[in-house]
Amino acid sequence: MAEMTIRPAVPADIDLIHKELVDVIKSSVHYSDRFKAHETARLNRNFLHNLLAIDPWHIMILCADGVPGGAMISGPECGAVFRYWSWVFPSHRQTKLGMFGMRAFDAHWDNQRFHKAFTFVRPENEVARMLLKRYGYRETALLEQHIFGQDYLLIEKFYTRRDVEYDSGVNIGRLGRLKQRLRTLVGAAS
Repeated sequence: MAEMTIRPAVPADIDLIHKELVDVIKSSVHYSDRFKAHETARLNRNFLHNLLAIDPWHIMILCADGVPGGAMISGPECGAVFRYWSWVFPSHRQTKLGMFGMRAFDAHWDNQRFHKAFTFVRPENEVARMLLKRYGYRETALLEQHIFGQDYLLIEKFYTRRDVEYDSGVNIGRLGRLKQRLRTLVGAAS
């Protein structure tokens, strides 16, 4: 059996993660063409680099025997952590990496920093709903005609948060992007 591990992304991972992310968005049967176009435009390389600047763990890479085989992309949202996308790459779909990733995500983020983790799931996506329920998430609301006229379920898992500074979110601004570019250039030069 493969050894499964997680690690935070580094700038060199962005091209692979972006390629696999676009593939999973475009190939999903649960979303409208309008939503797919929106998500692929929104979750571009710059967005992923901004997540790295906030916290590299917001792009959690799932590995089997050291080889990336899946990812979980999240971001801070006003005291909660929003799980944008989680998936296993086609090359690793016959492994238990997805189940491992579900446990690893919560083990990492239930660190007293956030009130809860949450995500949106299309009601027809029975597999995602079943997995999330299995790992302690609950469906708290049906959001009718929520994104481009499609219904979504709000699914949450509550964490234990202590009184710490709140994350500001994904928009890190020009200064943050400049610092990230400098770190990337210095890292590339060394």
